[in-house]
Amino acid sequence: MDIAGFLRRYPPFDELDEDGLARLARSVEIEHFPADSVILQQGGDPAQALYVVRKGAVELLDDGMLLDQLVEGEVFGQFSLLADETPTLTVRAQEDTLCYLVPPETADPLLGSEAGVSFVIGSMRRRITSAAESSAGAADPRLTPVGSLVRREPVTANPTMPVAEAAARMADERVSSLLIPTPDGWGIVTDRDLRTRLVAASADPSIPVVEIATFPVRTIDRDTLAGAALLGMFADGIHHYPVTEPGGRIVGVVTDTDLMGIGRHTPFAARSAIERARNPQEVAAAGRELPALVTAMVEARTDPIDVGRVVALVVDAMTVRLLHLAIERQGDPPCAWAWLALGSAARHEQALHTDQDHALAFDPIPGQPDADPYFAELAEFVTAGLEAAGIPRCTGDAMATHPTLRRPIDEFVVHFADWMDHPNPKATVLSSIEYDFRQVAGPLDAEPTLDDAVRRARLKPEFLRMLSRRALDLKPPTGFVRDLVVEAKGEHAGRLDIKHGGITIVTNLARTWAIRAGATQKGTLARLDAATHAAQDPLDTDVARELSEAFHFLWEIRLRHQAEQVAAGQAPDDYVDPASLGPFSRSGLKEAFRVITRAQRLLASEEGIRPS
Repeated sequence: MDIAGFLRRYPPFDELDEDGLARLARSVEIEHFPADSVILQQGGDPAQALYVVRKGAVELLDDGMLLDQLVEGEVFGQFSLLADETPTLTVRAQEDTLCYLVPPETADPLLGSEAGVSFVIGSMRRRITSAAESSAGAADPRLTPVGSLVRREPVTANPTMPVAEAAARMADERVSSLLIPTPDGWGIVTDRDLRTRLVAASADPSIPVVEIATFPVRTIDRDTLAGAALLGMFADGIHHYPVTEPGGRIVGVVTDTDLMGIGRHTPFAARSAIERARNPQEVAAAGRELPALVTAMVEARTDPIDVGRVVALVVDAMTVRLLHLAIERQGDPPCAWAWLALGSAARHEQALHTDQDHALAFDPIPGQPDADPYFAELAEFVTAGLEAAGIPRCTGDAMATHPTLRRPIDEFVVHFADWMDHPNPKATVLSSIEYDFRQVAGPLDAEPTLDDAVRRARLKPEFLRMLSRRALDLKPPTGFVRDLVVEAKGEHAGRLDIKHGGITIVTNLARTWAIRAGATQKGTLARLDAATHAAQDPLDTDVARELSEAFHFLWEIRLRHQAEQVAAGQAPDDYVDPASLGPFSRSGLKEAFRVITRAQRLLASEEGIRPS
């Protein structure tokens, strides 16, 4: 196979067109490294080329400790080459190894391209994860593949089997679920389905079991780690995962009970304690376990975006329980209502350093007494309960305790329209919170009404321009290590605000592009994806991919920082000391900030806004 044919199979070279790949291949030099020879020395001279393993394997060593192994098609030297800095690791040939060397004049434009930057940040994240795993010590049960937890073949039932017979079969087989095969795929019936869809509903036990089954069943690959599986169950609100092997065959079922033994601090344990709480004090006690839960997930190398989602879901559970306790105390609400999470809570993107952002919409009944006093009391009860659980009140008063964020649903729509028709700095600040909303509880179906209002925003060019300016207000650091932009004074002097210097900027960019496209997704990554599918002027997929990688990376740094603070008995914050980061993290931040800067320039160009 020729050089171009080989490189075409691997990133980032797979993004090159035929001419670009041919030019790159012509520039490549070939070098052989005997086994045990050092190719790059940690702390030595900067890399003078981008290395691609053609045959053999190399080891990555940190002060002599093995972190990773690279094999055919994998790349090294990119971080040192880009920054023109000494290698952060030693690279040693594990066996006789042949490498392709791409010279700087060819490698730099490639690594600086959109696809190249995405590749660099992605490989940086994987390298940090490898380093964390190498230092983890004893085996962690959260890192066990779920396939190893399967004890037996799945128990199935014919779709026409009567429910009563299906229940008897579950009892005989001592299982809590049955899989139901149909021409359209697998369904599942669980013991909870029997209780809620049969017993509680007083249904006829002779009906076919398929009538109470859930379709389609959600499956999980056998190689998925136990910690990730438990997190998925919690986020999806389910208790069973059929486990599949390559090819899709179901080999068994794992349950939340199978996974609960991976640690005391699990999402299920937190939610269970919250749901059992008999008063606000017990809700608060359960909520104060959240830092330990997040720390456990960070230690298990859980995807940082998933961690943010779990934090939001735990806060949701506390909110729902407090609402239930408030209604028990106050009596039934006077009309239909909806409790809305706002901002990062609505996006499922909450870290340990978070506060409350919420609203309450209701649908008053004409001719009935004013409903607001009831909901004002309810909002204060919930807000005080969350505060006691360690979620402080919003310093900007963006909470349902404020009349502006506690009003009839029709008034919310009117105010949305007013913000769009008369954009001003206040409206733009409000939009960064109120345009991120998600219904948490209540019988009033508020989201569709509010989503319709958001869709109309794409027809308001002045409002979109204000949103764009909001996405350009904050700036990422312009340099790193020697010229890093950090807080100059005050209690955070010498530290980097990773939230406002990076994460918030990506969030604002994604919101702007999504609303401009008429999309109603709430999460940052979902918004970036939606913007790439816009009917008009879609966001470039490479830009979206780069920002997604940068967002993941910044969240990972943020959560590791906060978990370390919790372990040290400190209050978590978003101010990271660059000196505390390893060389990989510092290099990764540098690339992430470059990505964000380019994305801001793109938006400024699209909107005709002169960069400040």
